Amino acid sequence: MSNSIKHIAIRVYGKVHGVFFRASTREKAHELGLTGFVENVKDGTVYMEAEGPAAALKQLEKWAHEGPRQAKVEKVEVKELDELKGFKEFKVKR
Repeated sequence: MSNSIKHIAIRVYGKVHGVFFRASTREKAHELGLTGFVENVKDGTVYMEAEGPAAALKQLEKWAHEGPRQAKVEKVEVKELDELKGFKEFKVKR
């Protein structure tokens, strides 16, 4: 049942601000058919929540370890969340 709909949260550490991480995440999420959001956090991390098929979420998680070309990802934390939020699209929060 790996294609059931799931909700995950991902926090990415490293040089992830000012490197188009949010825009690239949105592009990747659209490509994978995921909904949710991505935002820069004041502590220098990028935080995202995404919903969709488990297989597509795994691909987003894998992508987050690399990010866009200019990023230097040091660490990625992933949590599966219990509650689906029913996001309509994937957006960049400012």
